[in-house]
Amino acid sequence: MDDNYLLRFNRQILLPQIDIKGQQKLGQSQVTVIGLGGLGCPVATYLAAAGVGRLVLIDHDVVELTNLQRQLAYTDADIDKPKASVIMKVCKSINPTCKITAIQQRFTPEQHQSLVLSSDVIVDATDNIDARKAVNLACVTAIKPLVFAAAIRMEGQLTVFDPRAGVSPCYECVFGDIKVNESCSEGGILGTVVGTLGLMQATEVIKLIVGMGLSPVGRLLLYDALSCEWQSININRRNDCPVCNLSIGR
Repeated sequence: MDDNYLLRFNRQILLPQIDIKGQQKLGQSQVTVIGLGGLGCPVATYLAAAGVGRLVLIDHDVVELTNLQRQLAYTDADIDKPKASVIMKVCKSINPTCKITAIQQRFTPEQHQSLVLSSDVIVDATDNIDARKAVNLACVTAIKPLVFAAAIRMEGQLTVFDPRAGVSPCYECVFGDIKVNESCSEGGILGTVVGTLGLMQATEVIKLIVGMGLSPVGRLLLYDALSCEWQSININRRNDCPVCNLSIGR
C-alpha cells in the first residue's frame, strides 16, 4: 500500500472493524455484479469506491431514457450504449486502481460459471425470476455467497444466501413457488427505494469480504419506504429444495 492508497481509503481504514487488514482483503477480492440497473448501479460504484480489487460487471442491456430516474451511473449521453461498458468507465473514474471486466451478455450458469468460481461474492441485482434462479443455481453449485435484493413500488427485500453455511436457504427455497414476476415497468418504482437496497447490498458484500458483523443469512429483510420501517422474518432451508440438494455430499 503506497501513500496515495492509504490516503484514498483513510476513513475506511480508521474503522476498527476494517483497519489495514480488512482493506487488504477488499483489495485482493473479486466481486461479480449481475444486473446493472437500479440495484447494480449503487452496488458497483460503491464497491469500486470501497477498494474492491476486481469487479466483474454483467448485463446484456443498453441504457434507456426510463432508466435515468433511478440508475444514477448513466446520463442522457449514454442512451443506447451498453450498460456494462458505461458503468465500467464510471467505476474506473471513481477508483482507477480497480480492475474491471465488463460483459455485455445475459448471465447463464453455463457461460459464466468460471467467473462465479473465481469470485469471493456474487451480487444478484437482476430484475426477473428466471435470471435470479440462474444466478442462484450458479452460486449453490460453486458454493459461493450470494447477496440478493429486489425492489418494486415503495418496497424492497434483502438477504444473503450462503451455501457455505449448511443451514442457509437458497433463493429457490424461499421464492421457488413464485411464478409471476411483476416488473417496475408495470408496478413502478421510487428511485430512492431501489438505491437504498443497492447500498445495503454493497454493505453486505463488504462485510462478507472483511469478515465483520452479522450477515442476514436465514433472514429476509423487508423495507417499506412509506412507513420508513424494516422488518426481519426468518427463512429456512427446504429439505426438498432441488437446488440445495445439489450440494449434498460435498
